[in-house]
Amino acid sequence: MARPLRIEFPGAVYHITNRGNDKRPIFLDNGDRENFLNLLERVNTRYHWICYAYCLMDNHNHLLLETLGRNLSIGMRQLNGVYTQTFNRKHERVGHLFQGRFKAILIEKDNHLLEACRYVVLNPVRAGVVEKPEQWKWSSYRATAGREKAQRCLTADWILHQFGSKRGVAERRYREFVRAGMHVESLWKGVKAQSILGGDDFVERLMDYAKGHEDIPEISKGQRYLGRPGLEQLFNRKVIQDKRTRDERIEEAVEKYGYTQKEVSRHLGMHFTSISRIMRNREKAMPTK
Repeated sequence: MARPLRIEFPGAVYHITNRGNDKRPIFLDNGDRENFLNLLERVNTRYHWICYAYCLMDNHNHLLLETLGRNLSIGMRQLNGVYTQTFNRKHERVGHLFQGRFKAILIEKDNHLLEACRYVVLNPVRAGVVEKPEQWKWSSYRATAGREKAQRCLTADWILHQFGSKRGVAERRYREFVRAGMHVESLWKGVKAQSILGGDDFVERLMDYAKGHEDIPEISKGQRYLGRPGLEQLFNRKVIQDKRTRDERIEEAVEKYGYTQKEVSRHLGMHFTSISRIMRNREKAMPTK
């Protein structure tokens, strides 16, 4: 099974998801949820994290975190490990609680964090558990909206600052912003390489973190070849019209950028055997040492 490529740097912002093993609950009662948030507050303090939003469902949770150091993996290991031990001891069970490693999507803060915060607190509404976000006690919505005191793990100031300098006005505008997002298309459709939400410039700045991982098969190909050009870029109209250039670009797409022959054949509308034959012919034409 492919494992995710963790890109960590000071100031990185992540959308974190943890899911229960075999889709089982990770919270059996409100005490479990309180314990998790208390542990998150301790981890935030120890590793200098900022939590912008959270939502605790029955069998999974969502966190929006900023790490001020390169310590996401070690901090999540602490958070999930201690919580699992506490949960198992309390409920007299053994074994894994979470389904493998946590999922982390790296977010371009300036352009996507606010929308991601809205997505997280609307999760119970999308799941059909409640009709309005304020009806779900175990998310950061009510605290950010000024409806209750915030958990100590939460930092709502950045979000509210986006809506104004006066707190009451900012809280009202935040509530309006969340309500307006109840029927907005999911922002995760814009995720690149399975783990990055941001513009092309943001992805380009992250390319150095992916270097050196191209030959590690356990990491998904989309992440190993982070920043590679799309097939539509490799095969523009001018390239397709020239057979020799097209064949050179087919070889480049497969050998350099890691596209499969099936992906290339599907994009070009060519039969798979034709792509395979082109690859064999080019290999035979290579000079021998």
